[in-house]
Amino acid sequence: MSVKIRLKRMGSKKRPFYRVVVADSRSPRDGRFIQTVGTYNPLTQPSTVKLEEEDIFEWLNKGAQPSDTVRNLLSDAGIMKKYHEAKYSKK
Repeated sequence: MSVKIRLKRMGSKKRPFYRVVVADSRSPRDGRFIQTVGTYNPLTQPSTVKLEEEDIFEWLNKGAQPSDTVRNLLSDAGIMKKYHEAKYSKK
């Protein structure tokens, strides 16, 4: 089973709001998911991003792959850099 960290669209028409979720790659975009690990609101100035860092690290260590947009959100928050340093400094 391939696990992805991706966005789930919420909100009404023309007013998007996203949840950052961990889901099976075969499930639909707004379908079944395993866990919610954050939120993203692109309508506020600046955009609001709330992420549960510990849960994201746990899923990345288990092999979950972030989508392109989520990878950008994690990089902006500094989480991808911390994960990369933690993963490759052990060697």
